[in-house]
Amino acid sequence: MTEVAAGTPTFCPALRYRDAKAAIKQLTEAFGFRQTALYESEDGTVLHAELSFGNGVVMLGTKGSGGPYEEALGDSGPIGVYTTVTDPDAHHRRAERAGAEIVLPLTDQDYGSREYTARDLEGNLWTFGTYAPALPQS
Repeated sequence: MTEVAAGTPTFCPALRYRDAKAAIKQLTEAFGFRQTALYESEDGTVLHAELSFGNGVVMLGTKGSGGPYEEALGDSGPIGVYTTVTDPDAHHRRAERAGAEIVLPLTDQDYGSREYTARDLEGNLWTFGTYAPALPQS
């Protein structure tokens, strides 16, 4: 396996949205992501964007913008993404203030995490909580 530079995520969810600009707005305003890249076509269609959160990155673009990757995705449906946060209560308050749809309330789980789940504007589920999967030591 090829190693990557320290601080570089080894995987990044890649999502397609009917309205990528609205998705970027919600993810940054409601959930605290930071836009780190944005590539648009001449007509303003989001071809590729990158949003960071902690040491993770989500890549996204506009559905129907064409290309082989878009064709391979087809009409894929919503997905779920888990994001580790240090203060889920504050994160939850921010999401509520921004009008995000909370689908599972802030809860202390049996496995030790405190978390909640919200739905983005296109149906993807984003869970924010204290659970942090451990990577195996090599």
